[in-house]
Amino acid sequence: MKPPEFWKHEPKHAGVWPQVLQPLSKLWQWAGARRWKKGPHVKIGIPVICIGNVNLGGTGKTPTVIEVVTRLIAMGKNPHVVSKGYKGQLIGPVLVDPTAHSANDVGDEPLLLAAFAPTWVSKDRHIGARAARMAGADVVVLDDGLQNPALFKDLTILVVDAEMGFGNGCVMPSGPLRETVENAVAKSDLLLTIGPQGDAHDLFRNNWDAVQKLPHATATITPLQTGMDWDGMHALAFAGIGRPEKFFNTLKAMGVVLKATRSFDDHQTIPTSLLLRLEKEAWELGAQLVTTEKDAVRLPKEWQQKVLTVPVRLKIHDPKIMDKALKSIFS
Repeated sequence: MKPPEFWKHEPKHAGVWPQVLQPLSKLWQWAGARRWKKGPHVKIGIPVICIGNVNLGGTGKTPTVIEVVTRLIAMGKNPHVVSKGYKGQLIGPVLVDPTAHSANDVGDEPLLLAAFAPTWVSKDRHIGARAARMAGADVVVLDDGLQNPALFKDLTILVVDAEMGFGNGCVMPSGPLRETVENAVAKSDLLLTIGPQGDAHDLFRNNWDAVQKLPHATATITPLQTGMDWDGMHALAFAGIGRPEKFFNTLKAMGVVLKATRSFDDHQTIPTSLLLRLEKEAWELGAQLVTTEKDAVRLPKEWQQKVLTVPVRLKIHDPKIMDKALKSIFS
């Protein structure tokens, strides 16, 4: 679902809809606050690191999880990832096996994350985290768990898109937020903004009093150098992520000539009939089909050989801020 335009604008420029929908937003906030208060916020005996966001849609959580587990491994730790497995059919807890599981089983993000650390899918995060601990994990990285009250978190990283910020600053359906910025900040220990970095005060001007309380790290998502020569390549690019335009802009920056682009809903499975149409269109345009890592794991196996993938990684501008936060939970 494409987010409504009024979600993107400041309240004074967002029109009447945020005010009209405010009663529903209040109901959403009440339900979320009640769920959080009930807990149980269980401690499982090993540290839990939560990678979360307050915005609906993609902000860069998956690259952040990859970066965090990579840094933990470099510290000599044995991190396991626990994910709800969004749009996956398995309830879990189940250890993701990319050779046996599909995106329909466990969701697309766990399949991608399993290449970097043991990854568990569990609709009940508490049960999944305990399974990880029993399997030898000495730290759990919780993917997208800011609003989930099942586990006590020793470190929570709040991930924000540096271009979008908090949108109009309103809670859904009046805006793009799952909860108020103040509540999200109160739960968090580190603010991580991802994308082209401008003035932080300008980006968060409507919430500056809240966000300035947190240590602030900045980062960008950059293509992984694989030896592929992208410069001058003609491509038909498609993506079903939170903000497909970010992927298309990345391709342009790599020198790719975009002959056409196609955007799909976040996590959308693309049927073979549509892939065949995309393949035909690409052939007519003299272009190569290109997609994201997250989209690639949702493709049928035979199509994964036909479509080029652009792997990306998170580049933290001041790694000391992130390392200090990670080390603090083991001291």
